[in-house]
Amino acid sequence: MIDFSTDPDHYKHWRLTVDGRVATLALDVAEDGGIAPGYDLKLNSYDLGVDIELYDAVQRLRFEHPEVGAIMITSAKERVFCAGANISMLAQSTHVDKVNFCKFTNETRNGIEDASAHSGQRYLCVINGTAAGGGYELALATDHIILIDDGASAVSLPEVPLLAVLPGTGGLTRVVDKRHVRRDRADFFCTTGEGMRGKRALEWDLIDELAPRSKLDEAATARADTLAAQSDRPADAEGITLAALGRTTGDNELIYSHVTVTFDRDRRTATFQVRSPDAAPPQDAAAIHAEGCDFWPLALARELDDAILHLRFNEPELGTWVLTTSGDAEHVAAADDALLNNPDDWLVREITLYLKRTLKRLDVSSRSLIALIEPGSCFTGTLLELALAADRSYMFDGAFEGSNLPPATLRPTDMNFGPLPMCNGLTRLDARFLDDAGKRADIEAEIGNDLDAAAAEALGLVTFTPDDIDWEDEVRVALEARSSFSPDALTAMEANLRFGGPETIESKIFARLSAWQNWVFQRPNAVGDGGALELYGSGKQPNFDRKRV
Repeated sequence: MIDFSTDPDHYKHWRLTVDGRVATLALDVAEDGGIAPGYDLKLNSYDLGVDIELYDAVQRLRFEHPEVGAIMITSAKERVFCAGANISMLAQSTHVDKVNFCKFTNETRNGIEDASAHSGQRYLCVINGTAAGGGYELALATDHIILIDDGASAVSLPEVPLLAVLPGTGGLTRVVDKRHVRRDRADFFCTTGEGMRGKRALEWDLIDELAPRSKLDEAATARADTLAAQSDRPADAEGITLAALGRTTGDNELIYSHVTVTFDRDRRTATFQVRSPDAAPPQDAAAIHAEGCDFWPLALARELDDAILHLRFNEPELGTWVLTTSGDAEHVAAADDALLNNPDDWLVREITLYLKRTLKRLDVSSRSLIALIEPGSCFTGTLLELALAADRSYMFDGAFEGSNLPPATLRPTDMNFGPLPMCNGLTRLDARFLDDAGKRADIEAEIGNDLDAAAAEALGLVTFTPDDIDWEDEVRVALEARSSFSPDALTAMEANLRFGGPETIESKIFARLSAWQNWVFQRPNAVGDGGALELYGSGKQPNFDRKRV
């Protein structure tokens, strides 16, 4: 089982140090520390375990170190920055593992950019040796890239010429969309295995700065200090500790404080039950800080995040995720108010951003999402986003016979109208009603109101509203039908339907890039007998099928 829980005391591959306003993340990969047997992590190449630690470090810097305004990413090894994803690891991985690895790594890079854009923590990459493939893609996720000017170190994206695959963590997109490298230059760069050194890399905008070895530390320190000075994070604030999650793992369930996931392996479903706070959360910033990890919105984000990752990697055959909620709508609305009414507090900002990132992770998970809105449920505000993220939703019309649970309702809050956008930059409501501002306005007018099934259906917030007679059969048929379809076809269909509207760098990475890489990872030219990934390092040349399809 792959576990995503770690902390700096248990890192094998990264060194995290904090010096005032600047933190340093130094990559020092343990060659024998792979997450699976069968390969050595030479030349600071990485696997999933290396990236799990990086993700943890980025999270901790945001929550535990409010004083940090700039983070320097570099290598602790001489004359090598990072050789990218380990090729032997990729060659022996299953298709599922390859795709999940690329997706998680992409999400971590996007999290770095989110910190730069919204958290006041700017990232600087100091490339003190060669940066190839995923190593250069990590650099591309930062705000400023310094390359050592030693006549030998280069940046490169060699996947196409050497491996018959694509740069899998956003390199193609960031080169042209973020760094605005000319297309003809980008074409040459991505088809030359040796990459670019020194002045040409700078001239072509592949890096931002060159520094000789004797002045590299001086240049890096000066740039980090400049970036830190631009931060609005409080230099004298105290962070909160991201304590280990309390999770019970059984054969057919995951249990957290506020989230329980139960597995039905016959139906190939995982049912999420997300619970509201037991009481109204604190409303002022000082009390929120005092609660720390126990503050419900933060606890919810962490538990959902962990559950999503666990299911992606450890339960690939549970293809349908059923989203349910329970509890007190007033308490959820109060939690939303606490976030909305303290936007200038650094911790409240981080919690809101974490909820945003977790819901994005749900959006891009290759699973069917079905929301069941039943009597006693609590789809309010932040939790309403779960229903809006679903591919289809069923809302019970009325109350269960013989039950004292109140009829199902939905309640929009201001959290549904801006703070939690998808990767395409739109709220889930705006993505639901593209070019229909009137419908959005109608729902906005209902903020704070509990909407029954008839009202929710009239506003377009749910798909179907069965009554007591039809509920059980309609839900059963929907889940059985989902499990009967091709998982590949469903993944492709859902990804095409979920992200209407404009494209962003992030949506391109998860749609265009992920779709093509998914396909390339199944092609014999890359992974078949005699494919480039299989033969890499052997001295033999691959024998490609030359047909374009």
